[in-house]
Amino acid sequence: TVYGPMGRPDMSIFRFIKWISENDAVRINGDGMQERDFTYVEDVARGILAAVNSDWDYEIINLGSDQPHSINTVIELIEKKLGKKANRQHLDPDPADVPFTQASTDKAHQLLDWLATTNLHDGIEKTCVWYKNNRDWVSTLDLQVEKFSKQ
Repeated sequence: TVYGPMGRPDMSIFRFIKWISENDAVRINGDGMQERDFTYVEDVARGILAAVNSDWDYEIINLGSDQPHSINTVIELIEKKLGKKANRQHLDPDPADVPFTQASTDKAHQLLDWLATTNLHDGIEKTCVWYKNNRDWVSTLDLQVEKFSKQ
């Protein structure tokens, strides 16, 4: 799950930051214990550039942090960075949701000498700062966020 400044408005971290900032209910499918391999966008961009500049024709490579975190952990980090408590609203689990995702980054490390270097704590902080600095612009995305969240 790629996240960071100017992230997709339908992705969880973007929505959580927005909802907590605006004192809206943070909608969580299930208990929030499901884990995702959140990867900061600059790390992914660095991996893509390394692949483009490689000397091989074709490879399938995973780019990820290789360090899954629960949805609850992400929300707690955002709460700390924003200095606000989330109004958590637990919904029924999504039947299509998986309990755990994790990228295998061995091949990226071996072929590209690539590893994600931005930990979740720092990535959330950078994303929250970006959100605060762009809040006026982000507010124009409200309809898009709501449109995506209902699908």
